[in-house]
Amino acid sequence: MEKKTIVKNEIVKNGIHGYSAAETYIAPKEPAVKEHLEWFMGLKLGLMMHWAPGCQMGTYESWPLSDGDGSWSQRDVDWTDIETFKQEYIDCNKTFNPVKFRPDRMAEFAKECGFKYLLFTTKHHDGFCMFDTKTTNYKITDPSCPFSSHPDSDITGALYREFKKQGLAISVYFSKPDWHSDAYWHKAFGTAPTRNINYSVTDHPELWKEFVDYTHAQLRELTSNYGKVDVLWLDGGWVNAGNEGQDIRLNEIVKEIRGTTQPHLIVCDRTAGGEYENIITPEKEIPDAPLFVPWETCTTVGEKFSFHYTDCFKSGRQLVHLLLDVVSKGGNLALNVAPQPDGLLPAPAMSSLRDMGKWLDVHGEGIYETEITAPYYENRVKYTAKKDTVYAFYLYEETASLPSKLCLHLPEPKKQIASVTLMRTGEPVDYTTEFGALILHLPPESATGGEYADCFVIRF
Repeated sequence: MEKKTIVKNEIVKNGIHGYSAAETYIAPKEPAVKEHLEWFMGLKLGLMMHWAPGCQMGTYESWPLSDGDGSWSQRDVDWTDIETFKQEYIDCNKTFNPVKFRPDRMAEFAKECGFKYLLFTTKHHDGFCMFDTKTTNYKITDPSCPFSSHPDSDITGALYREFKKQGLAISVYFSKPDWHSDAYWHKAFGTAPTRNINYSVTDHPELWKEFVDYTHAQLRELTSNYGKVDVLWLDGGWVNAGNEGQDIRLNEIVKEIRGTTQPHLIVCDRTAGGEYENIITPEKEIPDAPLFVPWETCTTVGEKFSFHYTDCFKSGRQLVHLLLDVVSKGGNLALNVAPQPDGLLPAPAMSSLRDMGKWLDVHGEGIYETEITAPYYENRVKYTAKKDTVYAFYLYEETASLPSKLCLHLPEPKKQIASVTLMRTGEPVDYTTEFGALILHLPPESATGGEYADCFVIRF
């Protein structure tokens, strides 16, 4: 078999995905999917978790295996030569034993912090399956992995079970590329030069068919063995028919799944465009202006998606402000925190997330199940709406307090204002209107006591 060099597709740069243009968005046609998508976009806040045996290395997850991405992903690898590192990374399954993993406590913690859904990496690009599959031995439940003897060795199944008990929805992260599969990176062709397949689909259609069948089998398992799931979140947008013929025949497997086990299934084929990108997914980025299509940004509590021993974490204030920026522009926020090799979440991340959760306990009414409304945001104010109510959030810097007057530029209301209240106290707020603006007159006692952001509830 002749080795073929594949030119990489710059859908991903330095591990960060771009995102599809809202102008090319195609809405789903199936009534069950449309209804479920509208419901899902009201959840607003999801807990994302990148986790696999490679976390023991404390480097980027999967990416150092791709030489084409080595210029940025292999910088963390400074203790060994890269080929030795790759084998050590691949063999991490033989030492992975997260004995402190408690899916019930993770789920309780997620609910406490205000999360409404889980987005967990069932399989990243390295090909290791964090679920019980019949398609490969490179999985968490294989005897080669010490954790396989644990009662909750099927980590995906355990997480789904416990998060559902807490009332959270399930978004299934799945990597389309699989760098461990011989049908994607074939050993006969040596180390793959890029993140793409290392052979020609035209020259070796039998290999590609093997990979497509393998992928379909895993997607059937994930959508059949764990009860209801809400979203199929497909990563690796460079795997598409227009890039070296990498067509996984997604239309076939999605129609099969929707026609059997999951008729409501939302599909997020990231950066691919078309009818199976039901949600647009900016990564570590928030659009400059509102998007009027379903979208979700995924970003991190720390600096990286994968576990790093020396990571730095955002504060509760930063997380609340991030959430308000996303929601005021119409999106959902998938907030990633990577578990440690022992199965616990990093304590500093948990502290910040709990702070966010305490704020949401008071202000969640203005976040969940809301819609965007003009002017969306102005100065320190972010807006959301629900039926006959507008929520105006005033964001605090660390040493700031409420001004004595706050000017809000709402669109011309169809009804007269019935009341304005400060959400954290429930107390009414005096107001006047001047030249089309709503002026809130705030007493001195309201100026302090708020944290991160205050919300004014304007009912019509």
